[in-house]
Amino acid sequence: MNLFDATILGVVEGATEFLPISSTGHLIVVASLLGAHDERGKVFEIAIQIGAIFAVVWAYRGRFNGAIRGVTRVANAQRFLWNLFVAFLPVAVLGLLLSKTIKTYLFNPYGVAAASIIGALVIFWVERPSMLADRAVNARVRDVDDMTTLDAIKVGFAQCFGLFPGMSRSGSTLIGGMLFGLSRNVATEFSFFLGVPTLAAASLYSLYKDRALLSVADLPAFAVGTVVSFIVALVVIRWLIRFVATHSLRVFAWYRIAFGVLILTAGALGWVSWPQG
Repeated sequence: MNLFDATILGVVEGATEFLPISSTGHLIVVASLLGAHDERGKVFEIAIQIGAIFAVVWAYRGRFNGAIRGVTRVANAQRFLWNLFVAFLPVAVLGLLLSKTIKTYLFNPYGVAAASIIGALVIFWVERPSMLADRAVNARVRDVDDMTTLDAIKVGFAQCFGLFPGMSRSGSTLIGGMLFGLSRNVATEFSFFLGVPTLAAASLYSLYKDRALLSVADLPAFAVGTVVSFIVALVVIRWLIRFVATHSLRVFAWYRIAFGVLILTAGALGWVSWPQG
């Protein structure tokens, strides 16, 4: 992979990781267009998520620093880290069980298109006016520190839908959180926080498992992709928390439908010869 391709994919990763539109889905499509969606390319697409992880850690460095320092004596810090752990467990188990199958059969633009459209329909259902008004008034959890273990487990299972390329990890946790009684801000922030162990585990596992595909010559591309994704993700995180607080997610649903239809149309009309896996 050349540095230009690495830069483009870094921008795509950083811009889409925390939006409810699926970073993996976008990386698969863009990498296919660049001719970089081979087995090494798939490792790259997962590994540069490390940049997005660092963006969350940096944006919320005070929160993470306080949690780590207070883990042995501060109840809120202990609860925060515990909730991250239990929320991470479902996707960790299912990811190990299903990762090979998902990569083989769903890591292609057609699977991404289908999941993107299905996810859009879910967003339209969740964000219909009657539910918007009800959640604004009756949100049960209005601070991350008020989340219970059961809340975290529920969000963790919602995150599992993000294993399917095109569904969106962040969208699954955000929407699941709101359905389970979290306010929009809390659901958004917890989605950011939960991304740290989830993306770190996925990236490190992929690098270890497929290390035979890589060489020292790949380091510059990985470094560029990671740094670019960090910078772009940092901007997106700061914007998204403000946007979600006052706007519906339906704009992302319309985008998802347009994205999915474009992929299917391009393949059907022969504009692009999409890979099947």
